[in-house]
Amino acid sequence: MSELTLTVMRLGFLAVLWLFVIVAVQVIRSDLFGTRVTQRGSRRDAGRAPQASRQAPPQQRQQSGGGRRGRNTPTKLVVTEGTLTGTTVALQGQTISLGRAHDSTIVLDDDYASSRHARIYPDRDGQWIVEDLGSTNGTYLDRTRLTTPTPISLGAPIRIGKTVIELRK
Repeated sequence: MSELTLTVMRLGFLAVLWLFVIVAVQVIRSDLFGTRVTQRGSRRDAGRAPQASRQAPPQQRQQSGGGRRGRNTPTKLVVTEGTLTGTTVALQGQTISLGRAHDSTIVLDDDYASSRHARIYPDRDGQWIVEDLGSTNGTYLDRTRLTTPTPISLGAPIRIGKTVIELRK
């Protein structure tokens, strides 16, 4: 074997070794600090929120039965446990998606949440329904694992991994 061939093989091996080290460091970094996709997506969604809230209320009033509200009708969704504790989302008749995906209404930074974990939506009677979207670890309502879309009572805890969410007035 010539000296040139041996040198090229050594440099090639060195390049592959460095490539392996760089990829390994990136994987470890993403496991420790999370991915940046969620951060970029939440900024982009925050920029869209004012437009959506201006256009949505007339349609939402029609969906929720003409705007009539009962005495025990929830008005907000509150995160009571988990990394997003204290986060509040106003219930205005729209579907609320929960999961790790950057386009979810509530982005859960939880190892036990799926990218499209669950959704909460109003039915025709004004009752709010929670539905598990085929998640791996499940969605729990009052310590009961959901298998079908289930109505949510006021103050009942909805658990997704380490995150707990409740409907409140």
